Amino acid sequence: MSTLQAYLTVSALLFAIGFGGVVTRRNAIVVLMGIELMLNAANLNFIAFWKFGSTGDISGYIFVLFSIAVAAAESAVGLALVILIYRHFKSTNLEHTSELRG
Repeated sequence: MSTLQAYLTVSALLFAIGFGGVVTRRNAIVVLMGIELMLNAANLNFIAFWKFGSTGDISGYIFVLFSIAVAAAESAVGLALVILIYRHFKSTNLEHTSELRG
């Protein structure tokens, strides 16, 4: 039987790995993957708190479905921006984005 603490520990590890990827990397695709890991950690928290504090409703699942929809939209927009940056600079290095002005 798993406990709430186990779920929260896994979620904290996922969030820490995602945050580390966002902060330390310069590649735009790795940064987007880090953001997705952080969103998955939040989804795991929603499900864990719903499972262990369940009152018979499905509100935990509803929150997760909305979060997944937002994550899918964020990924689509993020990848479109990465493709545009790659076409312009021939690199996915985020340091080049400081040259985008006007």
